[in-house]
Amino acid sequence: MEASLKTHTITYKNIQWIDLMKPEKEAMESLSSKFKFHKLDIEDCLTENQRPKIDEYDNYLFIILHFPVLNSKTGRITTGEIDIFLGKNFIITIHDEALPTIDKIKESCLKIVKRKHFFGRGTGYFLYELTNELFGSCFPILDKLWGLSVKMERDVFDNEGQQDLLRDIMLLKKNIITFRRIIAPERPVISSLEHKNKKFLPVDLEVYFDDVVDKIEKLWNSLDSLKEVSETLQDANESLIGHRTENTIKVLTIFSVVMLPLTLVSGIFGMNVKLPFMNHPDAFLFVGGIMVLVAIFMLVFFYWKKWM
Repeated sequence: MEASLKTHTITYKNIQWIDLMKPEKEAMESLSSKFKFHKLDIEDCLTENQRPKIDEYDNYLFIILHFPVLNSKTGRITTGEIDIFLGKNFIITIHDEALPTIDKIKESCLKIVKRKHFFGRGTGYFLYELTNELFGSCFPILDKLWGLSVKMERDVFDNEGQQDLLRDIMLLKKNIITFRRIIAPERPVISSLEHKNKKFLPVDLEVYFDDVVDKIEKLWNSLDSLKEVSETLQDANESLIGHRTENTIKVLTIFSVVMLPLTLVSGIFGMNVKLPFMNHPDAFLFVGGIMVLVAIFMLVFFYWKKWM
């Protein structure tokens, strides 16, 4: 096995696996000249954000796959891309960033037994192992999203609207939407692998790619359930916050209504005009007593009307 910072080459008998990370244009043109790749495929490899697809040629298949990548710092899911050239005796993988799945396979290939396992049945079987590992790596991300939804559900109902979790819920929903957008176009691409040129993908590999399709379907179904949970969490959070806000407004309104007649009474007796008992030594106690009675009456009335 030969290795450099950006290019790794692994050979087993007459099969060669070349892995390139963020290759320069010159490197891609060299590969194109050696393996007779179509120039449009080379352009796709050098261009970001290509749609997932599979193109079939006489001597190779060109495949673009996407998969989710969870950024540990921001907590957001982004799209990872891998471009694959598959021939009878070669497989070339191209990606812009280091991929744990690729690194894991490279490390396994250090052992001759594992190298035989990956390449002993041809490049088509290696493609199955690669796609199986790539989509298998999606499940830990999905588990994290489920864990976050369970935590948010507990926070929403334990706090009863006292803490606004809208930002966290919206981040969860955004990740789910991104995840679904990544997975949706992968389903027909992987399904079509079963029907491509049999000199690259023998008939006996159909059952293996069926297994990958099943994984994608499980991801999709789980994302559907998670999408419903996130929408329910958002509705519940907004309802609890709205209910708490209504109770706050209700208390403030009661205070305002109770204080209104008290302000009126104090304003009347504060006028510079002659009023009954104005010069009485207990005038302050008299006015204060009236205000207390008015407040008690209004509170009793509100309680009787079940407004508080």
